[in-house]
Amino acid sequence: MVRLTETFEGLANTLRGMETPANPDTPLIDGPPLANRRVAIISTAGLTRIGDRPFGMGGDEYRVIPTEAADDLMVTHLSTNFDRTGFALDTNVMFPLDRLNEMAAAGIIGSVADYHYSVMGATDPKDLKQSADQIAGLLKQDNVDAVLLVPV
Repeated sequence: MVRLTETFEGLANTLRGMETPANPDTPLIDGPPLANRRVAIISTAGLTRIGDRPFGMGGDEYRVIPTEAADDLMVTHLSTNFDRTGFALDTNVMFPLDRLNEMAAAGIIGSVADYHYSVMGATDPKDLKQSADQIAGLLKQDNVDAVLLVPV
């Protein structure tokens, strides 16, 4: 990710002026202990499976990433300020599935979900409401009770 000091002044000023929502420090609901939770990944890296339709600018859709297909991912994020080098060296930078599998094997988390999701991070979050609602339903079907959000 490019630092604000290393990007175009106009873009840096736009980003500095964006509203940042406040998020509470405490969960809205209690859940099972971490060792009993089923965990999924949601990434904003615009990840798609090889052969899937790439994300478009401002795309408000999402992509489903089955756990077994995680080795066939590519980054279709459109920003010219988006550095793909880390992903090329280690997909866990944007999609830490190996780390989740290690945590499940060690008993730190209960299990890893069968499906994970990616959206286009360059999209205004307000435009992702319909996709977020659909993803929430899919997570519920997969009995997921914890999500690792990977903003990039």
